[in-house]
Amino acid sequence: MTEILRVLQHKKAVLFDLDGTLVDSVSLWTEADERLAIELAGAAPSREELRAFREEALRRFRNEPDPYLRYCGLLKDRYGTDLSPSQVQTRRAAIAHAMLEHMDYRPGAAAFLRALKDHGYTLALTTTGRRSSLEIYRTKNAFFARSGPIDEVFDRVYTCEDVSRIKPDPEIYLRAMGDLGLTPAECIVFEDSLSGVLAAKGARLETVVVYDANSDPDRAEIERLADWTIPGYEGLAEALDRPFG
Repeated sequence: MTEILRVLQHKKAVLFDLDGTLVDSVSLWTEADERLAIELAGAAPSREELRAFREEALRRFRNEPDPYLRYCGLLKDRYGTDLSPSQVQTRRAAIAHAMLEHMDYRPGAAAFLRALKDHGYTLALTTTGRRSSLEIYRTKNAFFARSGPIDEVFDRVYTCEDVSRIKPDPEIYLRAMGDLGLTPAECIVFEDSLSGVLAAKGARLETVVVYDANSDPDRAEIERLADWTIPGYEGLAEALDRPFG
């Protein structure tokens, strides 16, 4: 942790992923896929199988105009539903959005974000989630409204609709740096997943991995690529206010 804080002294901007990094929501999307499978087919595969299926599909379709719609097309075929891919996507979003209203920041995350703002850092949210999901956090989530409203905390916000290729492609990080007029040396990224770390490293960014158990299947490769790994955000806000020595 001390080394990360030393590195922060030389940065101007801190870029954050959302799902899994700031919010423990990766398992939520897997639960939403589970509920959708039960609704469409009467039964669901294991959660690990659901997670792996989703992540592989999104990697495969990352260069498509709408990777999530293509993924929902796979779900349509997998479960044999008469719904169209867009109807499957709408139903999946409805299930997940009802759950997103009750998600909170990971412990210590909101305090760390506010401390970074107080210390003059530029903050960018760089998620390849959909804008409709982010709107739930913005407008319907009481926890976010109380501890860290999106538009108060972040100077820039990017979703999958702002890029043509999602992570692990580095486009979202290149876009953020370009808009901010900053170089990789002036930025640092907080991520949790292999696709996120690949995207950050593809943009030549130093990367802090925040541990999330949902990424354990890729743990060895994540640890190999990341510059640092932390268990969570507890204590980071307070440490920013202490001399580095």
